[in-house]
Amino acid sequence: MNPSRSLRTGTALSAALLVLLLAALYRGAFTWLVTMDWIREDYSSSGLIPLVVAYLVYERRAALGRTPWAPSWKGLLPAGCGLALYWLGELSGEYFSLYLSFWLVLVGLVWCWMGSARLRVLGFPLCFLLAMFPLPNYLNNMVTLKLKLVSSMLGVWVMRLYGLSAFREGNVIDLGFTRLQVVDACSGLRYFIPLLVLALLIVNYYRAPLWKRALFVLSAVPVSVLTNGLRIASVGILYQYFGPVVAEGFFHDFSGWFIFMFSLGLLLLELKLWKRLLPDPAPLPQTGAQAWAPVAAAPRFPVQLALPVLLLLGSLAASGGIDFRQKVVPTRAFSEFPLELSGWKGNRTRMEQAYLDTLKLDDYSMVDYRDAGGKTVGFYAAFYGSQTKGESIHSPESCLPGTGWEFRESGAVALPMGAAGTMQVNRAYMQKGGTKELTYYWFPQRGRVLTSLFQLKLYNFWDALTRHRTDGALVRLITPIYDSEQVGDADRRLQGFTRGLVPELAKFIPH
Repeated sequence: MNPSRSLRTGTALSAALLVLLLAALYRGAFTWLVTMDWIREDYSSSGLIPLVVAYLVYERRAALGRTPWAPSWKGLLPAGCGLALYWLGELSGEYFSLYLSFWLVLVGLVWCWMGSARLRVLGFPLCFLLAMFPLPNYLNNMVTLKLKLVSSMLGVWVMRLYGLSAFREGNVIDLGFTRLQVVDACSGLRYFIPLLVLALLIVNYYRAPLWKRALFVLSAVPVSVLTNGLRIASVGILYQYFGPVVAEGFFHDFSGWFIFMFSLGLLLLELKLWKRLLPDPAPLPQTGAQAWAPVAAAPRFPVQLALPVLLLLGSLAASGGIDFRQKVVPTRAFSEFPLELSGWKGNRTRMEQAYLDTLKLDDYSMVDYRDAGGKTVGFYAAFYGSQTKGESIHSPESCLPGTGWEFRESGAVALPMGAAGTMQVNRAYMQKGGTKELTYYWFPQRGRVLTSLFQLKLYNFWDALTRHRTDGALVRLITPIYDSEQVGDADRRLQGFTRGLVPELAKFIPH
């Protein structure tokens, strides 16, 4: 048999083995990525990233052919970190950890198999592959909120320059003849991320010093924010002539597409100006057919690749053969939660089926309580018998801003609980238009009271390993801040209600 052909066959078989292992281990994560994350409008363009990466790798085939194979043990570090992240994501129910785990394992496998020199050749495509994954929820919500506020400010400024009397309160713009709310769809995130990705792709072909290329990529941020502010201003200006049609339907979608193309045009113009005003004489590197060379065959399955492959096989066997989560039921059904509580009388309410399908909880209770003076507290508790990927507790701080609520104050506070000492809860002062509310929320988790999703994920991971349990609950209290009240009055109301609530909750949530 031809030795060269034998080596090529060995290379193909090794690659096929790695692809099959990665596909089997991360099948759940990629199913979620394709069916849930990529259908979100903010990340609908992310599905094109693997195709772009495939082209970038193909384009570097000549450089790979000139670079010798030199399997390296150094790839064990990213591969090991990736597998640790895999178990963290798998047991805590966090998809972004799984996405990052896949990327680190892939980098580690390439490094072990091909060596440092070939890894450098594939460095940009591998880094660019990260763009196929959405931002973590907490970061996504934070970026969306910041973009909404900055774009609203710029929009109001442009409207005033035009001569309109515009006033901004949070993400709501009052024009006198109408009020415009800058919602998540108008934050500019769905144009900001693709523009940043395109800037990265363009700079790959821009032969210039690193500082100049980094500055060009960073310039995509103000360009995107500025153009989205102009879009919001155009809606306010045209609203007085054409009415609500400019803020919805075809015009709204077309304006978004137009603004994106306009932003891309500004970036290309900026690049042209930079080349003219700050020229760089270095020639473009030859790629693809311009410098084709036969691709060197890989050595037979190297020993450096054996250990990460064995670790992948072990992780695959453990994830499929060990049940790390036992389903736990509430101590008592939440439908039995009392309607009279420390002087408060309640009215039980039900959640629409569409929300239940989304939240995937196992039991819940929603009660609107009222005291003798007519003041109200909304109580909501959701119980999960087993928290898994895509079926875990959602923080109100992630969900409520998406419905238009703006968090003015937010953070953990210690509530005095009498003889029981204190209890940490999250406290948030929220506003939506002219409505003001105060909310407390916390996460009772297997005998602990947690206040952050980071704590929740970490203890889910640990308890899945040591106790085979990931059950837990979310408790949320909301009270209006009435016109005759200060925020402190609402605080005292919720604190008193919480002191009466916690002993009753202990009868329903397993420890």
